[in-house]
Amino acid sequence: MSQIMVDVEADGPIPGDYSMVCFGAVVVEPSLERTFYGRLRPISEKWIPEALAVSGFSRDETLAFDDPKTVMEEFAAWIAANTKGRPFFISDNNGFDWQFINWYFHHFTGSNPFGHSSSNLGSLYKGLVNDMFKNFKHLRKTKHTHHPVDDARGNAEALLQMNPVVSKTRTCFTPEFAQNATLRAVLHVVGCRSQTSRFVKSERCA
Repeated sequence: MSQIMVDVEADGPIPGDYSMVCFGAVVVEPSLERTFYGRLRPISEKWIPEALAVSGFSRDETLAFDDPKTVMEEFAAWIAANTKGRPFFISDNNGFDWQFINWYFHHFTGSNPFGHSSSNLGSLYKGLVNDMFKNFKHLRKTKHTHHPVDDARGNAEALLQMNPVVSKTRTCFTPEFAQNATLRAVLHVVGCRSQTSRFVKSERCA
């Protein structure tokens, strides 16, 4: 199983009515060298200037981007070549990012390699530190530039940094607690591998 950190820039709030401008993906591993970057031609005449401005591109520039079907097919091929087992989608704002990737995959290729679920990085961190008001963003190393590969890499760095957080808090989720495969996979990345049969506090993960 492999964890893929994804970041999306779009020219509006929903796919279909608006367009995904570009996206970046990074395999979550210490080197953070395996990346994907896609820039997609608009699929709609509708766009919100303020939303597009965040990406740093003009409307005229996006009209010269690549065919969305080709980009999504290339992304699917990249995922297949860079993952073992089922790939897991992780994002800082998966409510936004997931909807675009999922819609584009199904619309242009007929299926989504990530399946039907995604994970939220911020929620994972809040659970690890047992504080609903804590933010993970101080764990990033790469500057948040709104270039999606930079932003995905920074979030992947944060996820990798959560291993020391687990050790410091000495808190671990057991396999029984993490019933769904996505959560188990993310906990595996941050080094949480307790073999006990119930939720454990004050115990270093083995």
